[in-house]
Amino acid sequence: MKRILLMLVMCAATMSMHAQKFALIDMDYIFKNIPAYERANEQLTQVSKKWQAEVDALTTEAQTMYKNYQNEVVFLSKEQKQAKQDAIMQKEKEASDLKRKYFGPEGELFKKRTALMTPIQDEIYNAVKDIAELRGYQLVLDRASDTGIIFGSPKADISDEVLKKLGYSY
Repeated sequence: MKRILLMLVMCAATMSMHAQKFALIDMDYIFKNIPAYERANEQLTQVSKKWQAEVDALTTEAQTMYKNYQNEVVFLSKEQKQAKQDAIMQKEKEASDLKRKYFGPEGELFKKRTALMTPIQDEIYNAVKDIAELRGYQLVLDRASDTGIIFGSPKADISDEVLKKLGYSY
């Protein structure tokens, strides 16, 4: 009796799996074909380089102060040594704080990336959702996200359709 019940459950599960429709998209491909995404990426790269140069300048200044301190240490009084050490530590702290401000988990780069990329990602999500609802897909997977998809038929890839819905030619 248990065997028959188990067989029925397995058959029902198999039948329901065959009834589901799915599609694939390639987000990397979609992003590369959206000029606004490329512009946003370039903007992020430029601002990141600018901010990194500011951090590097402070770090270099701290290193220079330390090298000068090492060269002068034998000639300095105890108070002068302490003052120089404090100044060096303050400069290193400034560099560290600036780096955290720009590149930290909630830093300026994260905020800028969110501001620039979220509208584009939302637009893509809405296009994918519309196509999925229109065609009856229960699942849409991103083949570019390295989720373990070993093979995906090109017939199941709707990336070009998403781009077309967004108004970009492919």
